[in-house]
Amino acid sequence: MSKTYHVKPVSGPVQGSVRPPGSKSITNRALIVAALSEGTTHLTGVLDCQDTQVMIQSLNRLGVKVKHDPVKCTAEVKGCAGKIPQTSASLWLANSGTSIRFLTALCATGDGKFILDGNPRMRERPIQDLVEALKMLGVNVACENNTGCPPVRVTANGLKGGETSISGSISSQYLSALLMVAPAAQSPITINILDDTVSKPYLDITLGVMAQFGVTIDRVKPSVWKIQPQTYQRSAAYDIEPDASAASYFFAVAAITGGTVTVEGLNQDALQGDINFIRVLEDMGCKIKRERDSITVQGKPLKGIDVDMNDISDTAQTLAAVALFAKGPTCIRNVGHIRHKETDRLTAIATELKRLGIQVEETEDSVTIHPGEIKPTTIETYDDHRMAMSFALVGLKVPGIVISEPDCTIKTYPHFFADLEKLCGQTS
Repeated sequence: MSKTYHVKPVSGPVQGSVRPPGSKSITNRALIVAALSEGTTHLTGVLDCQDTQVMIQSLNRLGVKVKHDPVKCTAEVKGCAGKIPQTSASLWLANSGTSIRFLTALCATGDGKFILDGNPRMRERPIQDLVEALKMLGVNVACENNTGCPPVRVTANGLKGGETSISGSISSQYLSALLMVAPAAQSPITINILDDTVSKPYLDITLGVMAQFGVTIDRVKPSVWKIQPQTYQRSAAYDIEPDASAASYFFAVAAITGGTVTVEGLNQDALQGDINFIRVLEDMGCKIKRERDSITVQGKPLKGIDVDMNDISDTAQTLAAVALFAKGPTCIRNVGHIRHKETDRLTAIATELKRLGIQVEETEDSVTIHPGEIKPTTIETYDDHRMAMSFALVGLKVPGIVISEPDCTIKTYPHFFADLEKLCGQTS
């Protein structure tokens, strides 16, 4: 793709349907759990993107055999029954937070020395809370540069078990990482959750995937979870549902253009919490039709809202784009943790909205957006896939919107712009 993407405005309300690719969050969790399982697991609906590719490559380097067919969206994973085969490996995770956090914990189940690293932004993303939690379980693990960020070194001698504590205030991925590898420990693991966990629906995804592979946990208290040694059972066929975060962009197309868009393959009971973005659009005035295997959003006159998006923070940028076309201000709050994502997303949102000529108020954990006249501009994306996909939506109504470095969407949705164009009737 070119260094820039010129968004083509639509001539009227967008009408159509789309099926996003498989969920990144479920794909990477299913790959970890299948790797720890006994026997061979067949995954369908597997997302093919940079985040899942680095996960699959790393599992193969660790001796877990994964056969991936990106055309058929399938993967065959030969499980290691709770202990990774290789005794040393260097893993490159680009800027995939889920991959480096999940794999750091996975390496603790092995026997040997493992190094996990990524690109320059990854070296700024925190992982110290997970490192400290693993140390409490007797794992020899450290951040190589003493920054609390990757690269991470794990010198493993199996996961013994015991009691640990972890904060969930920066990322729920730390707790998810511990939960997924805990069944492979030699003795029970008790996890004390120190404070309120952000993005709680992602923990539900983790627990849901674990349950599908036959593993359960005991919630002794709301903040104390205990996991007994167990063996994940292979899944003859585990189907991964479409990505709800990606679906948010297409729901937003309907909201912004006043059209009607159906996303196939998802329903209100989807495993992913980001499906609740439709409730936000409903509060703004959109009409939602919920069916067994699809959700349809019909755009209506939009009103600004004040919304806590802590649980669905990956859709905060999507809402920022929608908010530009609402009557009255929109406040997106309780999302301070997204400053630690692929970029500082709160500052990125505020900066690019100001570039569009919009008045924005930024606090430590919120942005308030005041709709106004939008001026043409080039949007910087900060190597953040969600900045590119969400701000492209503005160009459907406003001429002259250009997305810089659109290739950053390969992280989770390589074919996003092609799918957007098809939905909007801009391709044959």
